[in-house]
Amino acid sequence: MSSAELAPAKVNLTLHVTGQRADGYHLLDSLVVFTELGDTVSARPGRGLSLSIKGPEAAGLSAGPDNLVWRAARLTGAEDVALLLTKRLPRASGIGGGSSDAAAALRLIARMTGAVLPDPSATLALGADVPVCLAPGPQRLQGVGEVVTPLPACPELWLVLVNPRIEVATPQVFAKLAHRDNPPMPDALPHWPDAVALCDWLAEQRNDLQAPACAMVPEIGRVIDALAGTTGCALARMSGSGATCFGLYAQRKTAEAAATALRADHPRWWIRATKTLSQ
Repeated sequence: MSSAELAPAKVNLTLHVTGQRADGYHLLDSLVVFTELGDTVSARPGRGLSLSIKGPEAAGLSAGPDNLVWRAARLTGAEDVALLLTKRLPRASGIGGGSSDAAAALRLIARMTGAVLPDPSATLALGADVPVCLAPGPQRLQGVGEVVTPLPACPELWLVLVNPRIEVATPQVFAKLAHRDNPPMPDALPHWPDAVALCDWLAEQRNDLQAPACAMVPEIGRVIDALAGTTGCALARMSGSGATCFGLYAQRKTAEAAATALRADHPRWWIRATKTLSQ
């Protein structure tokens, strides 16, 4: 019998870079949500530990011990499990694909075996985004990724995710930051009664990596401009270190219409309409 777990796309609605530790790691303050769109990790009993990969975004991915799903399984001490990763999210795209895959594998194996999920701090060895991906839902991420605070359910948002099919190296984006001691979000986040209020508040916040990423890859700026130009887009911004960007919409029909229009104008871009997960 096999079992499956969604590895949802992670979207940084904000990403404030607030400092840098002596070891070089950057301090962050980010409002994170997850979407109904994502990869899937499946598992069934097998002989030894194995991983296979399929799906529209599987090309070029290693199924060996360096894969984050494999590493996550090893962290749990799992044995005799055959894992299958169905890849739908572009690689190195700023929406937490690999980290969410690893977190999904941890949740799945814990459910299958009855084991307790590893402490979030223990999963940092897999990647800075893995702790926030362990429990997909609205969260505030701080520190280098180890401080994760669940938030009350955010208003439902429809998103259009767009990746221009360009991979961006996160260390290079951080290296081009002009300032590393930017203001954080407010200590106490406000209550947002609806999607309009949330989008209005987000417009006052930032992704501090967006400017350096756009300087490195001008196509990212073109993606943001294209999203902002669609009907009903309340906010267009880059997620994470890029290159995926998002547009926010209050209604499903406007998001889907925007995605359709963008596909017609930019057939080479990866474009998907989706909705946020409430928890």
